[in-house]
Amino acid sequence: MYGDEETVRRILTGLGDTWAVVGLSGNRQRAAYGVAEVLQRFGKRVVPVHPKAETVHGERGYASLADIPFDVDVVDVFVNSDLAGPVADEAVTKGAKAVWFQLGVVDEAAYERTRAAGLDMVMDRCPAIEIPRLG
Repeated sequence: MYGDEETVRRILTGLGDTWAVVGLSGNRQRAAYGVAEVLQRFGKRVVPVHPKAETVHGERGYASLADIPFDVDVVDVFVNSDLAGPVADEAVTKGAKAVWFQLGVVDEAAYERTRAAGLDMVMDRCPAIEIPRLG
């Protein structure tokens, strides 16, 4: 398990409300679209990060984390495991407080690097499943 209950709770309730969602586009069929909707319902600002830089759920999109002109608290990663490690590294560079790899996204080396850099991290879990459980 990559991310104990305390870490999950801290990321979802205590680290800030600006979430960059990497892989979020206007495609309603993708999991990222629905998860971003849930995060917004729970008061999170969701910033789409996708090569198309589309506006999604009323928020302007950016092509990369580096393009976002303001701080982000959490980087939520919806890309396949092969691409996730570099995104975690970008999150460290960006100054994020935490990285969240979605269900099925696992990169143990990226987990170790991100934790070593002082960020909280969760892997292979979904915030849209976890946040309602917090009450």
